[in-house]
Amino acid sequence: MFSNFKRAVSLALLASAANLAFAAPAPVSDLNSTSSSATSKPETDVQRLERLLNNRSRVQLQMQQQIDGMESELSELRGMVERNSYDMKQMLERQRELFIELDRLRNEKQQPIDNVAPATNGNTEIKGGVYAADANEEAAYKKAVYLVQVDKDYTGALAAFAKFQKDFPNSSYSANSHYWVGQLNYALKKDVDAAKSFASVVSYEKSNKRADSLVKLGDIAARNGKPAVANKYYQQAIDEYPGSASAKMAKSKLK
Repeated sequence: MFSNFKRAVSLALLASAANLAFAAPAPVSDLNSTSSSATSKPETDVQRLERLLNNRSRVQLQMQQQIDGMESELSELRGMVERNSYDMKQMLERQRELFIELDRLRNEKQQPIDNVAPATNGNTEIKGGVYAADANEEAAYKKAVYLVQVDKDYTGALAAFAKFQKDFPNSSYSANSHYWVGQLNYALKKDVDAAKSFASVVSYEKSNKRADSLVKLGDIAARNGKPAVANKYYQQAIDEYPGSASAKMAKSKLK
């Protein structure tokens, strides 16, 4: 009996020990700490320097791109300013020439242009460049000029000067009429027609518009990308009319 009790106690102790063994938590390894210790190596001086250089290069590249963009915008603005300046210069030059012509007409002994008024009847209508059959040479010329200076009807003025040149081919105003046609076509950027008219003026050796017509021929050549031809006309104006206003203008444009 005692041996049976002893055997029962022994079995109970063994069972209790087994339960404690099974109940004890299994050891858990810290995977995060292991991974961190494997990857978080200290940054060397070389690696730090490379990182700083890469950052600086990236910033410099961004700044250079911004600078390039600003330079492109400035270039476009500069081009716009230059074009506007050129157009303004041409407009002022045309106004100057028109005023010079007007003063010359006022100083002539003939009837001044200020006294030329537009006609009202159907036969002498000015607006379209139509003249009466009995209109004399001087009146026809001044009415054409009137279309330019007063009515600002440049298309009508071109038609009027064309009719004047046809009706009075040997007029004393022929050179001036060709000059006006050249100026109008030049303002309308009809360079071929303008060049023909200025060349016609140059053929009149005694015309007071000849020097300026040479400069205008140079301007037309320059505007069409022919600097050598432009310089030829500018130099001709300088050589043949030294000291004149046209020669001074030609010198300023000579390249």
